Amino acid sequence: MAEYWLISAPGDKTCQQTWETMNNHTSKQNNLCANYKFQIPDLKVGTLDQLVGLSDDLGKLDGFVEQITRKVASYLGEVLEDQKDKLQENLMANNSDLSTYITRFQWDIAKYPIKQSLRNIADIISKQVGQIDADLKTKSTAYNNLKGSLQNLEKKQTGSLLTRNLADLVKKEHFILDSEYLTTLLVIVPKSMFHDWQAHYEKLTDMIVPRSTVLINQDNEYGLYTVTLFKKVVEEFKLHAREKKFIVREFTYNEEELAAGKNEITKLVTDKKKQFGPLVRWLKVNFSECFCAWIHVKALRVFVESVLRYGLPVNFQAILIHPNKKTSKRLRDVLNQLYGHLDSSALQGSGNIDSVDIPGLGFGQSEYYPYVYYKINVDMIDAKI
Repeated sequence: MAEYWLISAPGDKTCQQTWETMNNHTSKQNNLCANYKFQIPDLKVGTLDQLVGLSDDLGKLDGFVEQITRKVASYLGEVLEDQKDKLQENLMANNSDLSTYITRFQWDIAKYPIKQSLRNIADIISKQVGQIDADLKTKSTAYNNLKGSLQNLEKKQTGSLLTRNLADLVKKEHFILDSEYLTTLLVIVPKSMFHDWQAHYEKLTDMIVPRSTVLINQDNEYGLYTVTLFKKVVEEFKLHAREKKFIVREFTYNEEELAAGKNEITKLVTDKKKQFGPLVRWLKVNFSECFCAWIHVKALRVFVESVLRYGLPVNFQAILIHPNKKTSKRLRDVLNQLYGHLDSSALQGSGNIDSVDIPGLGFGQSEYYPYVYYKINVDMIDAKI
């Protein structure tokens, strides 16, 4: 189960006592979950007004950072293409798998200095993740354009004779070259009309070289024929051919251009391979950055909400819970028994209202409990926000 619950409860005589009481009731006695202490450092509290304003903003920041984290993960899956089954092993946070990172969470003081105000720390995270989002747009656009160009060229290598690139199908000997008067055209003829073509092509206009047509390729629906004629009647020939449902493809045999066309697909393949490695590395690094930032936002939210609910001095224990899927409801009941006295109205309302709006206490969180509670879903592949 990829879902975790991040909660906090007010400290008893000591926070250790709070931890032991909760752990005994849920994990040791009832085996409802696995519990982990979630270490939040001594952050600067600020004023009550600042905390109330920050509570709302942190909710928005939480959603934003989660969205970008999932966006980076999703694009990494796209880039991996046929190796998408390896996506999970590439989604790491600080060189650990996601569950290990959150169950052993440690605040990154170097990135988010705890001497800064809570607002400044939130702004640092917002700017950092906003920059990753902007860079992702630039990098994904460039890579997708390259991939799209390559796919278009590959389609032209394999599509119908009506649309595909003919350069790979023709040879120099199929054409009259360097003649002042004569030229060779390529004509697409439906398979059902091969006999008609052979019977009528010499009569479509004057000045067609007799017996000059050659079938040089065919697919399931069409054949590719050459025909040699005088240059001066080319436009008239095209007109009469179209009337008979024979399609003249625009094509000029030029060895340099044909070589350049083949080189273009080789170049795009090479460019894509060159960009693939660095792009995957960038996505992995920045997924880690986003995920770690997201969990720091959760820590900020727990801190702010705990101070708003439980008051000063700061005295609460944050706990990360990994519920057993089949016992989630029972676990919720046990937590309500433990902490229901903190806010009896939460128990009455939690089951039958969709949303509450209590200033400073979650600002319209859809799930409100007597204790501070946030859900963390670390499934970055299948889960939708």
